[in-house]
Amino acid sequence: MLFRKKIEGTFRLEKLIKGCSRGDRKAQETLFSLYYGYAMSVALRYSHCHEKAADITNDSFLKVFSNVELFREEAEFKFWLRKIVVNTALDHYRKEKKHENQVPLEKGFNELIDESVLDQLQAEDILKMVQDLPEIYRFTFNLYEIEGYSHEEIALKLGTTAGTSRANLSRAKHMLRVMIINLSAYERVV
Repeated sequence: MLFRKKIEGTFRLEKLIKGCSRGDRKAQETLFSLYYGYAMSVALRYSHCHEKAADITNDSFLKVFSNVELFREEAEFKFWLRKIVVNTALDHYRKEKKHENQVPLEKGFNELIDESVLDQLQAEDILKMVQDLPEIYRFTFNLYEIEGYSHEEIALKLGTTAGTSRANLSRAKHMLRVMIINLSAYERVV
């Protein structure tokens, strides 16, 4: 039964992709609605707000529809789409990079993190903390920790050096620790 659903799903995806390559609006709309949630979840990791993530997602689908003939059927569509979303987020970052001000690193705390707070964190809480990071730190954190890029690859994508990438990752992790410590302190007060 599961194998049959997989075959039917693959056949449906092939049909949608062929329709999209012909410019069929109905096929594009169906593909968009099937994969919008997935693309949006990837875009949310790279943006500071829902509206920006929606812009990244919409721009990503425009790229998908204009380059769908490049999709190789032996490749998995979700992997291809995720790569397009990440690259689109990087494009948005590069466009806005010239307007960015570096955020100074806050002084660190030597407090221990309350383990019960970590156990209570939901995925939405963690996503919100990552979204609250300054843009350069958010991109570096996501590219390294989530996407698995090396510091050299990140440096090429962001137009920095590998050393800067390492420093930005360290600062991102530090800021996340501070956010968790502050949450822990808040939990103790309440």
